[in-house]
Amino acid sequence: MNDLISDYKNLLADLIKRYQKQTDYLAIRIEISEGTNIVLRGDKIDTISEGISLGGQIRTCYKGGWGFATFNKLSHLKNLIEQAITSAKIIGDDETILAPVQAIETVCKLPITGLDPRQIPLLEKKQLCDRYNEILRSYSQKITTTSVRYGDSNQHILIATSDGSLIEQSWTDLEMRFSATSRDGEIVQTGRETTGSRKGYQDLTNLDKQVEGAAKRALESLFLPSVKGKTYPVVIDPILTGLFVHEAFGHLSEADMAYENPDILEVMTMGKKFGPPELQIFDGAAPEGHRGSYYYDDEGTPATTTQLIKDGVLVGRLHSRETAGKLGENPTGNARCLNYHYAPIVRMTNTWIERGQTPVEDLFSGIKEGVYACNWLGGMTNGEMFTFGAGEAWMIRHGRLAEQVRDVTLSGNVFKTLANIEGIGDDFYWDESGGCGKGGQNGLPVGCGGPSLRIKDVVIGGV
Repeated sequence: MNDLISDYKNLLADLIKRYQKQTDYLAIRIEISEGTNIVLRGDKIDTISEGISLGGQIRTCYKGGWGFATFNKLSHLKNLIEQAITSAKIIGDDETILAPVQAIETVCKLPITGLDPRQIPLLEKKQLCDRYNEILRSYSQKITTTSVRYGDSNQHILIATSDGSLIEQSWTDLEMRFSATSRDGEIVQTGRETTGSRKGYQDLTNLDKQVEGAAKRALESLFLPSVKGKTYPVVIDPILTGLFVHEAFGHLSEADMAYENPDILEVMTMGKKFGPPELQIFDGAAPEGHRGSYYYDDEGTPATTTQLIKDGVLVGRLHSRETAGKLGENPTGNARCLNYHYAPIVRMTNTWIERGQTPVEDLFSGIKEGVYACNWLGGMTNGEMFTFGAGEAWMIRHGRLAEQVRDVTLSGNVFKTLANIEGIGDDFYWDESGGCGKGGQNGLPVGCGGPSLRIKDVVIGGV
């Protein structure tokens, strides 16, 4: 592998030197990936595969126009570079504006602190899935459908640019997803759990209680009363906080969303107040050990930590080199692609709300009637609006948890919701289960985190 990468480095350096004067910007990215994918549905094997792939992409910009090409054979590289440059020249009619970054030559590997999944036999991974599937299927006869998904991947990336960067970077990522669906007559309920890691295979081997929890929620929800739909004060747990900050706010912080939509750019004006003075929101790949962590993004920009909201005020956004250049701001290292088939676009990495100072039990104080929502069951966003389903929920009555309820969805406007935050808990949890989707690139690993939050006037859907 190392000899192969060394040969590729020499090849890319020669090609960059040969073609860089024909365009404003040229980048070539080669990717070697290995991975396993297992999907069980009920008592059937839906998918079981191991694979190795080699491919790459070419990106070039001329007078603001972009050319893009992908390849699986290195013998096609010269022709594809010329085609990408031709495409960029056909489109380009303005000015190439890319925020400058320092040229870097480096080799870096995100450390894996545990078992490398490439050293684990496929049969052993299949047996792990079987064990978890049996926990789901045997929990109750009312569990009618189960699903277990296992995935691991190792990506080895080489990026060369006409700015003089030559970056070799590699990492390993793992993820498992579990779901159980129960039925009682016409009532159908689902329990889900997802977990991921960039530390090692062993992080996926002791999840029995988590898997059982998915089946338990699916079964018990059959017999719970539905929540009465109306506006409530709500306390959400750290997992829902992580989902909220990623889905509802994080995407609006991606600068291509703002640059391409003047209305969003107007709303996301720097210095605008969005929340209480104690609200701090960050995104960054620089914190180590999370699923959205890396050293350099897919344009060769160093990873950073970007504060998006400081003391309740908007102070930052997430950039590629192009969006940073066009908006006159600094690049943040947030240009990412799922794999070589896709061009890098502005994506979140690890997004979190900072821990607060309010004891969690005090978040419930004074609530005459409200809802405590935990975990997540699904959700969607549309611009400023969001709707999330809670995995579990309880009524809050006179400051205390009361009866458990089901079918709890939280809806609202993200900016109004941020402004309605009344308390930020002193707890914190990193959720490594995220697989983000944008622009057709679905399942990009990310991390989400935060404390428990108390929010007033949240619309809760129900009966």
